[in-house]
Order: sequence, then C-alpha cells, then structure tokens
Amino acid sequence: MNITADEKQMYQVMKALYESGIPICFKGSMVLKACLNEAGYVDEVRRTVDIDANWNSEEPPTAEQLVSSLQSVLDRNNLQIDVQMFRMYAEDRSAGFMLTDRTTGAELFSIDMDVNRPMPETRLYEIAGLSFRGVSPTQMIADKVSAVSSNKVFRRVKDVIDLYYISKAFPFPKEAVLQALKNGGRTLDSFDGFLKRQDELRHAYDKFRVGEDVEKPPFEKVYLTVKKYIKGVLPRERKHEHQL
Repeated sequence: MNITADEKQMYQVMKALYESGIPICFKGSMVLKACLNEAGYVDEVRRTVDIDANWNSEEPPTAEQLVSSLQSVLDRNNLQIDVQMFRMYAEDRSAGFMLTDRTTGAELFSIDMDVNRPMPETRLYEIAGLSFRGVSPTQMIADKVSAVSSNKVFRRVKDVIDLYYISKAFPFPKEAVLQALKNGGRTLDSFDGFLKRQDELRHAYDKFRVGEDVEKPPFEKVYLTVKKYIKGVLPRERKHEHQL
C-alpha cells in the first residue's frame, strides 16, 4: 500500500495534534488506511483530501479556541501551515477548517471535526513511522454500516466501498457493532436504499472517484461482497425479492 506525499503530510499533522495532548482523535479515510495497512491489506484504497476528527472537551469550545489550538500545535512543530475555519460546528454539523501552505498560500487539505459527540472507542495506530489515536476498527465498521442502513447511502457510497475493503481484512463483529451503535445512541435503519434501490446506488457508485492510481472494482463485485459481509444485520429478504 503506497502513501502519497499529500497523505504523509496529513499523517504528520495528525501525529502532531495527537502528541500535543489537545482533546482530539481521528476517524475517516486516513484512519481506515492505517488500520488496513496494519492488518496486512496490500491493495490501494481510495484517496481522500481531508482529515476527519472528533474533539471532546468538558466545555463547548469557541471558534477562536479551536483555531488557536490547531495553529499553535502546527507552529510548535514547524509545519509552516496556516489554519482557517470556514464552518462553525452545530448540533448536526461538523466544524470545518482549511489548512494552507504558509509560503505559497496554496490550499493543502481540510479538517472536518465533530465537537463533543459521544466518545467512540479508540486505539493507537502507526503508519510510515507516524502514530496517532483513531477510532477502533469496530467503531469504523459501525459508523459505516449505520450510513449504509439509511438513505444517506446514496451520498455516502464511499462507506460501501470502505466496507468492501474492510471485508478483506476483518471478520464482521456483529455484536460489537450493535454495542458500538448503542453506546453512541444510534440504531440501524431499514437498509431500504441499499437493498431495494440498486440502480440508484449503482449510479452513485459510477460517479464516485477513488483516485487516478487506484483500481475501482465493478459495482456488482463491491455490492455483493458488502451485502454478504454485513448479512448478519440485514433484514431478511422475502423469497420473491431477487438479488443482483
């Protein structure tokens, strides 16, 4: 599994933020890549241009506190990166930050940060000699299955693709997934979009870009693999409901 220069820079930022002691942990594609790499997965996975994170503190932080916390860490580590907030967090909205090259002003990548949501299970990861704390494999699977169970699946087809990758490296931990969802105050939806609107899902999949140097498996292969992988939490299909 290759790590691009952009990804290495994002991992350097994640390592600096983790080691600083600010109340932050990571999730999303960058954590998934490190998790799969540690599990021995060798194929290339989809590229990303952002870091996903959780911030948990006793008091709700102000925008100024969030920006200054991130900026001070980057400065202490001589990373020559500036932070700007472009979206303030709310109950159902993450905070958004753009990181730019201090010398050129070029946009590097963004950080999407949920603030004071229920604390997920986390663990330490290491990739390319860079360590950070991220959500556990079980938590990642739970988050992705939750998205796939709802009609969000059409705009989060990346979660279907990620479950395809995960299925190659981890068995499906049904009971642990259900417990992780319960701990976060969530339940699974009906999976109607995933099971009954396959043409729409295929259309979303066809439009999704995984990266120029990453192989994109056929939709049928991804769909059937994921369906088999998560079958333990899928509703039973009636006999007359045909499959792909």
